[in-house]
Amino acid sequence: MKLILAEPFKTLWAGRDAFAEVEKLDGQVFRELAARRTLRTEVDGRHYFVKIHRGIGWGEILKNLITAKLPVLGAGQEWDAIQRLQELGVPTMTGVAFGEKGSNPADQHSFIVTQELAPIVSLEDLTMDWVKQPPVPAIRHALTVELARTLGTMHRGGVNHRDCYLCHFLLHTDQPVTVHNIKLSVIDLHRAQVRSKIPRRWRDKDLAGLYYSALEIGLTRRDKLRFLKAYFQQPLRQILGEQSALLAALERMAAKLYARKQRYGDAL
Repeated sequence: MKLILAEPFKTLWAGRDAFAEVEKLDGQVFRELAARRTLRTEVDGRHYFVKIHRGIGWGEILKNLITAKLPVLGAGQEWDAIQRLQELGVPTMTGVAFGEKGSNPADQHSFIVTQELAPIVSLEDLTMDWVKQPPVPAIRHALTVELARTLGTMHRGGVNHRDCYLCHFLLHTDQPVTVHNIKLSVIDLHRAQVRSKIPRRWRDKDLAGLYYSALEIGLTRRDKLRFLKAYFQQPLRQILGEQSALLAALERMAAKLYARKQRYGDAL
């Protein structure tokens, strides 16, 4: 069993069964499934997000593996990803409670509690009207560079997201957003993977997912080049020469995701 508690939960749950206590938390429920529950709760005047994972069963595990999907077995993946991102200096959530019990992955019980990030706006919401109402060019450029720098640091540090879309990057708005004052935090890391070095396949999936999610915000060729330069941290001439196959593949992968969205909606 693993159990890590910081305040206020260290005091709140002292001498109690944390796994039972976390199940008692209530608030605004965002997801309610047999194997997972996500909610926003308030404790001592502060808001937190709670994710509770219950065993998904061997049937669901095998179903995921047969369809070439890696199942999410518990809260450990998100906790580990948060710790690695903090080591890398990538802004993300702050975990204040984590618990995991059960050696059988099919019926493991785990949870993670993180502090709410606020005030923020997701890049998906921020860019929704960019085609009709373009932002100040300097801000657009700075956001593009910071997004690329953030993802590049993640990937070089061994973390791939697996749900890498604009909606999972949050812009902090507690201070006026200027070219020199842009902070992005990465969220929803329950599917993230942490390694010493990520395989190219998973890197490319993240890049394609992010590109797909930005297809309707009015991207220009210069936006794409600016992103690539900041992501790879290399001169554009070198990138275009060495990464031509990757860039062509990303176009195909993003187009495939977009076509699927047109057929099935947002259920990717």
